[in-house]
Amino acid sequence: MPMRPTGGLKQDWDPIVLHKPKMKAQDLKDPKVVNQALRAGAQVQTVKKFDGGLNKKAAVNVRKLDEAAEPAALEKVTVDVRQAIQKARIEKKMSQADLAKKINERTQVVAEYENGKAVPNQLVLGKMEKVLGVKLRGKIHKS
Repeated sequence: MPMRPTGGLKQDWDPIVLHKPKMKAQDLKDPKVVNQALRAGAQVQTVKKFDGGLNKKAAVNVRKLDEAAEPAALEKVTVDVRQAIQKARIEKKMSQADLAKKINERTQVVAEYENGKAVPNQLVLGKMEKVLGVKLRGKIHKS
């Protein structure tokens, strides 16, 4: 059986005050809550955002930032490298698809290198050098 503490029993008569939790910002934006506050006579603050709902200025600033941070154009495959790849591939009687399979790349990658649209990747050029037996990196000596 539970034992009661010995001595006099005390009653806590201090008042307890319960407060409503503060409303969340999302609830304060709700039109129903705003209308209810207006009807009750409470003060409602309205703030007009500067260029609210317009992204025109932000887009201009982002474009300026991109132009300032990045170079205007990336370096593409040179004409000498393009011609060397095509010449070596044709001499070995390979199609672009065959070369792509041997270097474990997509056919589109080989086509971009031969068209001069690709940004040079040293790993891809190294694989092509091994398969084609032609020097593609560094200075290319025309023979």
